[in-house]
Amino acid sequence: MKTFGLIGYPLAQSFSYKYFTQKFKDENINARFLNFEIPTIEELPSLIDHHPYIAGLSVTIPYKEKVIKYLNELDITAEKVGAVNSIKITWKDKKPYLKGYNTDLIGFKNSIQPLLKDHHKKALVLGTGGAAKAVAHALEMLGLEFKYVSRKADSDNLINYASLSEDILNEYTVIANSTPLGMYPNIDKCPDINYDCLSDKHLLFDLTYNPENTKFMQLGAKNGATTKNGLEMLHLQAEASWSIWNDL
Repeated sequence: MKTFGLIGYPLAQSFSYKYFTQKFKDENINARFLNFEIPTIEELPSLIDHHPYIAGLSVTIPYKEKVIKYLNELDITAEKVGAVNSIKITWKDKKPYLKGYNTDLIGFKNSIQPLLKDHHKKALVLGTGGAAKAVAHALEMLGLEFKYVSRKADSDNLINYASLSEDILNEYTVIANSTPLGMYPNIDKCPDINYDCLSDKHLLFDLTYNPENTKFMQLGAKNGATTKNGLEMLHLQAEASWSIWNDL
């Protein structure tokens, strides 16, 4: 039986396990998907040693960047993004060869693209982790300028939340939340922006999917913004990973 899995820490809210287990059942695929909750990325080599012939891994927080040093090769897109969320593993002479990919970019790009309007020229990416890097690269591919937003600002392309004036929020009409703020069980939390400055010109995309309608999305919609959560993105990136793992 082919084995696939997810590495990350913690994995209590894992999407991948449920998705792929159901997929294997629905499509009568002789395979299994396991959660590998590893407290440090240094455990990856021994994990693979204990599961010979594992064919693919999904990667979630906090390892999308840390995992790169353990890979034999990077796909060109993953190299540009600087983050990996999918690993294809091939075996030769009982030795694993790991190649990293970024399907977050595919999922986000294809999920947000139908919602973009002509006035959506600039975007704010909330967060600076691996998922944020994929989002930023996808926005560039779609022709949007972007700035990262974090608690600290250390470059022209990274501003802090305190700098998000009304003028900036009027100019940057796409806002993508790649932070875990508002994710279950902390559903009362949200990114610290002035939601009263938002309007029907804004598009808010939350990579979180649990809850379905986050506080970030609720406050945006209250002021007329179009909102979308990350569930479709997750479906798209999962299917892209499946295609990579199986050379489809």
